[in-house]
Amino acid sequence: MELEKLRLFVAAAEHRGFSPAARALYTSHSTISRAVSALENELGVELFWREHKVLTLTQAGELLYEDAKSIISLADSAIEKIKGLS
Repeated sequence: MELEKLRLFVAAAEHRGFSPAARALYTSHSTISRAVSALENELGVELFWREHKVLTLTQAGELLYEDAKSIISLADSAIEKIKGLS
C-alpha cells in the first residue's frame, strides 16, 4: 500500500467524489480513480459506494479512512522532523 494512494483515497473521501478531489489536488479524475481502484484491488474490498457521481464510504472504507489519516499525519510529521535537521 503506497502513501500516495492513501492520500488520494482520503481526498476522495473528504470531497465525496473523484472530480472534486482531483480539483483540490490539481490532478486528474483518472489519477484519483485509478489509485482508489488499485487500493480496492489490493485489499479485495470496495471502499466507496458510487451513486450519481457521489461517493460514500463503505464500512471497509470508513475503517481505512481513519487509519489512512493517521498514517498520513505520521508520515508528514516524520518528513518535517527530518527536514528540520538540515
